[in-house]
Amino acid sequence: MIEKMKALFVKYEEMISYLIVGVLNTLVSWAAWFLCAYTILDAKIVWHNFLLSLISWVVGVIFGYFMNRKYVFKSKEPNMLREFLQFSGGRVSTWVLDEVMMILMVNVLTINEAFSKIFVSVLVMIGNYIISKFFVFKK
Repeated sequence: MIEKMKALFVKYEEMISYLIVGVLNTLVSWAAWFLCAYTILDAKIVWHNFLLSLISWVVGVIFGYFMNRKYVFKSKEPNMLREFLQFSGGRVSTWVLDEVMMILMVNVLTINEAFSKIFVSVLVMIGNYIISKFFVFKK
C-alpha cells in the first residue's frame, strides 16, 4: 500500500506540490490582508479596501512565484526577473479572467454567486497551472 502511494506521489508530484503551494499562497495572501486591515488600513474605506486587495494580491504573487519556482516546477532559469515578470503577467491575465467570468456569470447570466466563484476559481487555478507550466517555468 505504501509503495503504491509513493508511486502515485512520484507520478503526480508536480500537481500535488502545486495544490499545496496554492493553499499556502492563499493563507499568506489572506494573512497580508488581515495584517494590514487590522493595523494600518480600514476595509470600510473604499480606497483602503482596494489597497488591501492590491497588497494581498501582490504578496500572493511574490510568494507564489518563489514557491512555484523552487518547490513545484524546480526552475533553474538564471534570469529570475524575466521569469517573475512572465509569472506576474500570467497572474494578471487570470485575474482578468476571474473578473470577466464573475460579471458574466453573476450579473449577466444570474447564476448563483457562490457556485460562480467556485467554478471560476477552478478555472483560474487551471489557467495559472497551464501558464506556469508551459510559458513561465517551461523546461
